[in-house]
Amino acid sequence: MPWICGAVLLALAAGWLLLRLKCGSRYAALRSLPMEGLKLRWLGEPLLLLLEKGGAGSRFPSLLLRIQRSLQRSYGIRHSAELTLLFAGEMLSYSWLLLAGGSLLTLASGEEAGIMLGLILAVGLPAAMVKDLHKKVRLREQNIVLALPDLLSSIVLLVGAGETVQQAIIRCVNSHKEEVDHPLYKELLVMTAEWEGGYSFQQAFENFSKRCAVQEVSLFTTTVLLNYRRGGSDFVLALRDLTRMLWDKRKAISRTRGEQASSKLVFPMVVIFLIVIVLVGTPAFMMLNM
Repeated sequence: MPWICGAVLLALAAGWLLLRLKCGSRYAALRSLPMEGLKLRWLGEPLLLLLEKGGAGSRFPSLLLRIQRSLQRSYGIRHSAELTLLFAGEMLSYSWLLLAGGSLLTLASGEEAGIMLGLILAVGLPAAMVKDLHKKVRLREQNIVLALPDLLSSIVLLVGAGETVQQAIIRCVNSHKEEVDHPLYKELLVMTAEWEGGYSFQQAFENFSKRCAVQEVSLFTTTVLLNYRRGGSDFVLALRDLTRMLWDKRKAISRTRGEQASSKLVFPMVVIFLIVIVLVGTPAFMMLNM
């Protein structure tokens, strides 16, 4: 087994070097694409050539489509194909490292467990990465929906006080500058920058809705674009009805999160209960035996 692992390790290293020489600066443009969580871009760049030439898109169409949809909802449609390729390269990089590490461990110790563990992790970790990506997308959408009722309530108050919708949104964004990492206010900040850059009110709002990719935000955008020209009581009334509906949605999400948190606590509570029984019951049984 050690000599097989040595051959695998040598093949992995030689294959990576060969791909590095072949790809050259082919994927240099992808280095500047912003994407959170990518830690192995330097290692994954040569492996992108393997994905592209190996026909990964035709071999695993459903998997790559699911990844691309999740990335579109987080980063928008633009560059979604390139980001999907980067994410797939990251997955392949971790598999490459784990296989190389498992082979090296078996080569050093002589035990087969190293290569077996590396093989299991090389398959399991990419699956966990895809699952984590989908989870992050769901959390992002939930965070947007949770923050939307507060935003609408503030806009209703400011518009009712005589400000325009644009002024009300800019004031809300400025009052939440410390929440620049929040997905909703991050997109609102981009929208206000588009206004300053010459985009029309309607175009900037439509871009905002596409970037958020959340049904409730689309409903908010449609309500604003249909009623903001009317102004006055009609616009405020339309926003109030929407705010009431979004508060109900927020309560439902909060209730779901609470139930999920409670279910996660069941196992630790059972373990703690068993430990307490052992700690309390053991002295009692020892006293009975005496």
